[in-house]
Amino acid sequence: MPPAPIYLDHAATTPVREEVFESMRPFFGARFGNPSSTHRWGREARAALDEARERVAKCLGGRQDEVCFTSGGTEGDNLAILGVWRSLRDKNRNAVVTTPIEHKAVLGAVHQAACEGAEERYVEVDSSGTVSDTSFDALLGSDVAICSVMWVNNEIGTIQRLPELAERAKAKGVVVHTDAVQAFGKVRIDAASQCFDLLSISGHKIGAPKGIGALYIRRGTPLQPLMHGGSQDRGRRPGTENVAMAVGLATAAEIVLAEHETESARLLAMRRRLEAAILEKVPDAVIHGRSADRAPHVISVSVPGTDSESLLMALDLQGIAASGGSACQSGSVMPSHVLLALGLRPDLAGAAIRLSLGALTTDECIDRVAEVLPALVLKARILVPLA
Repeated sequence: MPPAPIYLDHAATTPVREEVFESMRPFFGARFGNPSSTHRWGREARAALDEARERVAKCLGGRQDEVCFTSGGTEGDNLAILGVWRSLRDKNRNAVVTTPIEHKAVLGAVHQAACEGAEERYVEVDSSGTVSDTSFDALLGSDVAICSVMWVNNEIGTIQRLPELAERAKAKGVVVHTDAVQAFGKVRIDAASQCFDLLSISGHKIGAPKGIGALYIRRGTPLQPLMHGGSQDRGRRPGTENVAMAVGLATAAEIVLAEHETESARLLAMRRRLEAAILEKVPDAVIHGRSADRAPHVISVSVPGTDSESLLMALDLQGIAASGGSACQSGSVMPSHVLLALGLRPDLAGAAIRLSLGALTTDECIDRVAEVLPALVLKARILVPLA
């Protein structure tokens, strides 16, 4: 009998938890009402939506009216960056500050702002993916509308000192956004005591379905909507709300926070064991961001003499799922923009794979990967010259 398949791509997406699915089930059946309707079905749906919003707000340390449900991290990032910049561009705040290692959702939104007249500014990062304090401070000024810095990098797992960076930006009057899609459930997030103004999360990274997320928007933050045509969500996101998905996100968020300490410790122990095994059996392997503070669930590793496609194919044939970096870059033949921004040689950047741990990861999974990896590396090294 072949070994059980191993899923090491939790940073791309996670399985929907049974508790989440069950919490959503009634809203696909008898509780199907439109929350904007005034009859009993609508009132019931509205009550469930308001409760879900309150639950998510509590998980973020915010208030109910500060949570806007979105379709996921990409929409949240775009709404935050473009919404704030468009609100402030006529008030002598025309610049947008970010880093070169952001998710493509942030970089794409910043580029769109530039197409509309914004000035793009990129903070320098070191070889571990950590933001340069000197560069960060130098780029912030009275002409900056918004600064967006990812809390936990989705490709290499580096954790930024986001609360500290946010304080420094706020001292200069700059609106602060953070993409916390990989951070939620991995680091402490508390809007009541931390200075960020906007924060994006995505449901399918934490055991909720794809297609639901939330954007925290601190009271008083200037924000223009991306869409128009309705008054839902205080006009920030018009359109009929997806009650079932909002309930699912709230349930998943509560579960992740309840399990935070024990799950983070479990994942960190397995990550360290897998990294040690990789370096022992493939001594010339390079683990990216190794010197930085990193989230417990992400390993980014390059093996010289291979390319990511060959190694991922070899892993897949053994029933092991991994990725070459961000899932949003699947199909791209270009090396990761994140790794290139760290100063990595293109050949090493093109040889990177991401192994991301989560609910489906066990000690047996780690043992299996450590066992088969050396032979797979050898095979990939043979295949590369033939490509």
